[in-house]
Amino acid sequence: MEENARPGPQGRRGLGVVTGSVMLLGAVLGPGALTLPTLAADAAGPASLLAWALLLLAGVPVAATFAALGGTYPDGGGVAHFAALAFDGRIAAAASWWFLAAVPLGVTAAGLMGGHYVAAALGAGPGFATGVGLGLLAASFALNAVGLHATGRVQVLTAGVLVTLLVVTVAVSLGDVRPESFTPFAPHGWSGVGVAATVLFFAFAGWEAATHLSADFADPGRGLRLATALALAVVTVLYLGLSVVTLGVLGPTAGHDPAPLLTLLQRAFGTAGTVPATAAALVLTFGAINAYLAGGARLGAALGRDRALPRWLVGRTRPGREPRRSLAFLAACCLVVTAPVLGGVLSLDGLVRATSALLAAVTLVGTLAGVRLLRGRQRGTAAVASAFLVVVLVFCGALLALPAAVGVVAVLHSRGSSRGKDTPVSSSETAHRRR
Repeated sequence: MEENARPGPQGRRGLGVVTGSVMLLGAVLGPGALTLPTLAADAAGPASLLAWALLLLAGVPVAATFAALGGTYPDGGGVAHFAALAFDGRIAAAASWWFLAAVPLGVTAAGLMGGHYVAAALGAGPGFATGVGLGLLAASFALNAVGLHATGRVQVLTAGVLVTLLVVTVAVSLGDVRPESFTPFAPHGWSGVGVAATVLFFAFAGWEAATHLSADFADPGRGLRLATALALAVVTVLYLGLSVVTLGVLGPTAGHDPAPLLTLLQRAFGTAGTVPATAAALVLTFGAINAYLAGGARLGAALGRDRALPRWLVGRTRPGREPRRSLAFLAACCLVVTAPVLGGVLSLDGLVRATSALLAAVTLVGTLAGVRLLRGRQRGTAAVASAFLVVVLVFCGALLALPAAVGVVAVLHSRGSSRGKDTPVSSSETAHRRR
């Protein structure tokens, strides 16, 4: 058999390079690619190309750091596991809270992205787009409540759909790129590049998922590094191609088109491009929402088990049972988020920026843990990745108050809970100490 299905260290069959790279693509590629080119173009114009390029370049040390951490300390706990090893349970709790807080913001943003595509295809207005997005959220909550959450195979399928869609879009649109579309290059000044980078981080928050898969690789060290490198190469080609054709073909309207991929496909194939683009957007959006809700609900229940969150609020993990109380908590958070969206106070752009700020904070904790845990060249790579993430967080501006507030509450709650003698540290930290 090929390397894609070799036996693991204990004789079990583990992930190989091919399957692992596809799983990573499923984590990094998502519905953000459907709308983010517009948000970036609105922030920086053609200069958003620099934001794409900088994030892709900076993604190399970030991805390499998580691959090194996963290969050296393979565990399904991800960033929280590394934070517990490098620092303490309070930092791990803060990272977990940041990710959990990003879930209702991120899934609401994803739902709106899918809604915009359906509305654009049908010629409907923003109210219809919001309704479709909320409908996708409601359907995903219902499925998760009965245990029919998205599996890894569905994630792989949706990643394959998005890769195909992006390849076709870029290929058929390259011939229509016009040089004059890139002038003026920086209509909003060079600071717009930094603003665009904070928006685009939504599309690059996913490399930490490699650490969650690390324990499933047949060869965590070599296999995870190769899978990450392959996924990074594919992401680089697809995102750069997408940004070039979006700006080069749509020109000044690129920053105002809610469904750029749909527009590009319609220009190339006429109305025949509407159905596949819309169907792909719905599948990708629903798959991403389902996966995030399934993971977020289980994280919330795990935090309740470890008393990092109040058990009355999120319950606790129990074998064979769905974390419905944690899911209900996330549903309540989504209702809180959608209220200002329905009132016109919070936009899709604001949701994406807030989610990016939280996920950037999570990723920074992971790379700082790499500085503490790794050695030699790998430590230097982690330091470079950390410096980049600090820059991203600086450009988040006032939105830094969000991870700051969530982190303070998490640390204060962790300190209060740690006074009880029966309060365990995170399960991943406990397992490490037992070894």
